[in-house]
Amino acid sequence: MPMRFASNTSRAVPLHVIDQEDMSALETLPASVKTWAETNGFKAALGEVLAVPGEDGTVSVALVGYGAPKDRARKRFGLAAARAKLPAGTYQLQGSLEGEALDEAALGWLLEGYRFDRYANQSRPVAELIAPDGVDAARLEAIAAGEALTRDLINTPTQDMGPADLEQIARDLAVQFQADIAVTEGEALLEQNYPMIHAVGRAAHLPDRCPRLIDMRWGEEGPQLTLVGKGVCFDTGGLNLKPGGSMALMKKDMGGSATVLGLARMIMSLGLKLRLRVLIPAVENAVSGNAFRPGDILTSRKGLTVEVNNTDAEGRLVLADALALADEETPDLIISMATLTGAARVAVGPDLSPFYATRPEDADAIRNGAKHVADPVWEMPLWSPYETMIEPGIADLDNAPKGGFAGSITAALFLNRFVTDTPRYMHFDIYGWNPTSAPARPKGGVGMGARAILAALQDLLDL
Repeated sequence: MPMRFASNTSRAVPLHVIDQEDMSALETLPASVKTWAETNGFKAALGEVLAVPGEDGTVSVALVGYGAPKDRARKRFGLAAARAKLPAGTYQLQGSLEGEALDEAALGWLLEGYRFDRYANQSRPVAELIAPDGVDAARLEAIAAGEALTRDLINTPTQDMGPADLEQIARDLAVQFQADIAVTEGEALLEQNYPMIHAVGRAAHLPDRCPRLIDMRWGEEGPQLTLVGKGVCFDTGGLNLKPGGSMALMKKDMGGSATVLGLARMIMSLGLKLRLRVLIPAVENAVSGNAFRPGDILTSRKGLTVEVNNTDAEGRLVLADALALADEETPDLIISMATLTGAARVAVGPDLSPFYATRPEDADAIRNGAKHVADPVWEMPLWSPYETMIEPGIADLDNAPKGGFAGSITAALFLNRFVTDTPRYMHFDIYGWNPTSAPARPKGGVGMGARAILAALQDLLDL
């Protein structure tokens, strides 16, 4: 389904937004429309649709319910549900929506158009929308395209989205937006001092499955933003093998890299005045005779030693080497994104994006951006008293502290140890998966935090 606004604006059907608590807008419509609404019991519930036929039997007017404020507060993109219910055709939004509410309605319409159709044809006639007056159509289409990329990458099974496939996606983006890209893979990771990326990925030794570090750069002026995304294309748990039920969704363990690439696409498509660097350690955490083991002590790019107490806590290991590389340039801001801990899901569920920030001002900017673009976040604390939990004594750091307490916080503290020269660092511990379908968010892979970051960049980097 299209994730763009309608290009053919002729014969557009008026689509009237009706507020459930103030249905006076019906009074402004022809009496026949009001009568049709009353006859059909139209209540203006959020996302409720009523098509009004004209004399020739085609839709002449359509109504969509806006619900009550409490409904809108509990369901993001509620109006987007109308898209799947309306007859195919071109529609033009009518009503009193403006500002952020109008932006949310227009973006939700675009996002509702997403379908993952790589393996099954899901095409059908659809309802299209003319870009409403007052919205930045190009910006919303760029956001929708970035989100679609993220969803596609997460939804694709690992047989078609291994490390080499993830690299190819990054290369395609680099070509599309005239970015530079370099990739270090296999044994060259050891030669160029990325030992933990190599250790985690070395068990997947086939050429298209071997570990690699993807390094993409774009932009020649402005502040430098470095995005680091966890690219574990499948996570068996390694020798600490996951049970079958826990392994079922592990194609999404590269959700951090998918979200970073989607965000990078948004930034490049919008031509933001900044210097962007994207780092993705792409690996499979596989099982073979040369897999890394519990009890191993790895020496990181940073020089810090890490005791491996669980091979299923591998994401922070590959991120650590990539973060150390990012830190060597001391960019203006480093942001890492990862489907890192189950502890974060227990804490906040699948909808919220937990994040950590080394500066309160940066956290404020993210929160402010998030509330304006319907991309909810929740700040978590880099609680320094827990530092001792990641210090095993036999090595500098422990990748999987015992006890199970504060698992998301200790993971973020672990990563923060590898960003020592860059004052401004943020980490997002996202889920990357929508467990049940909702308006504009079908079941499956989903971007989290990207729109909030994009909205916050103006304040974060003084663009």
